[in-house]
Amino acid sequence: MYRTTIANQNYNFKNLRDLMAKATPARSGDYLSGVAAAHNIERVAAQWVLADVPLKQFLNEVLVPYEDDEVTRLIIDDHDSIAFASISHLTVGDFRNWLLSEHATTQTLTAIAAGLTPEMVAAVSKIMRIQDLILVAKKCQIVTHFRNTIGLKNRLSTRLQPNHPTDNPAGVAASILDGLLYGCGDAVIGINPASDNFIATTQLLQMLHDIIDRYQIPTQSCVLAHVTTTLRAIEQGYPVDLVFQSIAGTQKANNSFGINLNLLNEAHLAALELNRGTIGTNCMYFETGQGSALSANAHEGMDQQTCETRAYAVARKFNPLLVNTVVGFIGPEYLYDGKQIIRAGLEDHFCGKLLGLPMGVDVCYTNHAEADQDDMDILLTSLAVAGGTFIMGVPGADDVMLNYQSTSFHDALYVRQTLGLRPAPEFEKWLQQHKIFSTNNQLIYQSEMPAIFKPSLQKL
Repeated sequence: MYRTTIANQNYNFKNLRDLMAKATPARSGDYLSGVAAAHNIERVAAQWVLADVPLKQFLNEVLVPYEDDEVTRLIIDDHDSIAFASISHLTVGDFRNWLLSEHATTQTLTAIAAGLTPEMVAAVSKIMRIQDLILVAKKCQIVTHFRNTIGLKNRLSTRLQPNHPTDNPAGVAASILDGLLYGCGDAVIGINPASDNFIATTQLLQMLHDIIDRYQIPTQSCVLAHVTTTLRAIEQGYPVDLVFQSIAGTQKANNSFGINLNLLNEAHLAALELNRGTIGTNCMYFETGQGSALSANAHEGMDQQTCETRAYAVARKFNPLLVNTVVGFIGPEYLYDGKQIIRAGLEDHFCGKLLGLPMGVDVCYTNHAEADQDDMDILLTSLAVAGGTFIMGVPGADDVMLNYQSTSFHDALYVRQTLGLRPAPEFEKWLQQHKIFSTNNQLIYQSEMPAIFKPSLQKL
């Protein structure tokens, strides 16, 4: 039992899971599941108590029983006690102060990452302001490699997302060309297929391979089909660069996705055997999102932000090239308005980076949420200041297949120009070589198509 008294009112929290939930900044999903604080005073009381919890307590009191949940077993069994040693004496509040101090550098944060559990970083995020989340995340530098280098300082990558409601190859190709002309696509050219149909998936895989190969683009492709579909494609010899899967923070939620850790390990090994990366072997791409476990009734009584952070333990196990929290995609049932979406996106980025992940954010919202593009501009800019690894590039910011609002090609150009950020170095060199970007990284507005694309267009 955890307890405190404020203004002669006693506040009792039955266990660490309850305390974490009550300490979480307000969001609609936690009210929906019945785990949120009843009011702001109870929330502050929980945060006050949480600040005094020793970090070691998270190793002794698990939020989901060890014997019932393979994600819990992964978190406990893979914990690096040596990396944890230097901060093992701290409370959650002490840890916050240390993270904000000059002692927490890129080097020290890298050194302790394997000693942190998701619950520890979720806990400290709950007592941090937005500026704290930005400052600490900025210190974290997570670099990954496949055909280019993602996550370097003063770089911001983009996923070129050329989705089409019928997976029409011409429509997909047009969006890819549009995105490349804006300098998007260095994180990945990644398509959400309209269905998990194997034939459609493999046609898109082959198309992306042909485009990257024809134009010698230093990037990677991904068709975001279910991992079992991708495994089948690998077995039949199709050109798979990155293996994708949506993941969550409990075994039950992952079961609802049709996955488990053994299946992810099988897919990881299969992708490694292909050896398609030219400069590195980070070959996995994971997506997450606050509320996914709750929507499957598999949140195990946890608040959605803590549950989300536990998914990062799953991602970390497989050394991914990219991890992306699709922050406002599920809807207002889980993140009601722009304020909740902004806070959640910065929390997710902070927690993922602190755990050692190459963290991107899909700055997005659904049309029935109380949010608009001004909210997304605030989140986009804040993430770029915080050293975000990558964002989405969607034609017109309107995904016509998934039916939600995200960031556009020109949004990526805006934030790069405003903050002096650049694409991945290998991709940047390709853009400059073909006069898509000038040497000072300003987009070249030409009166005609860059020469590299002319032969293909003449065939149309």
